[in-house]
Amino acid sequence: MSAIYKNVFSQGPISSEFIAKSIAKHQSKTGIGAHNIFLGQVRADTIDGKVVAAIDYSAYEDMANKKFHEVREATFEKFELSCMHIYHSLGAVKTGEICLFVFVSSPRRKVVFEALEYVVEKIKAEVPVFGKEIFEDDSYQWKVNS
Repeated sequence: MSAIYKNVFSQGPISSEFIAKSIAKHQSKTGIGAHNIFLGQVRADTIDGKVVAAIDYSAYEDMANKKFHEVREATFEKFELSCMHIYHSLGAVKTGEICLFVFVSSPRRKVVFEALEYVVEKIKAEVPVFGKEIFEDDSYQWKVNS
């Protein structure tokens, strides 16, 4: 029997309203001294003379959710965190829109900076989420993590 992991995926871009609601839930928690947020945004990179218009994200969802869970647990083991949220887009996300939202909270200020960098690097290196860069001329290529 396989374990059930929290679904971290959002169809399409992650909205500013969703981000604001996620953050607002923690304002009344008096044991938290610091929050830190990472927002991954699709860039209009120019590659071989073509401009990226969007990235179409895909994943093996069960495998990716399991890996997100492992990254989350490893981060909690390494750092004194009060909470953490991770959300990643699936489907098309246009340039300027948010595709990755990571939010960490801790009693201590310094911890949130170290933890956020750690978790984002682990996500980029280990989680099987794939991006197809769609260019303005509708051609595409598979994204290289950067």
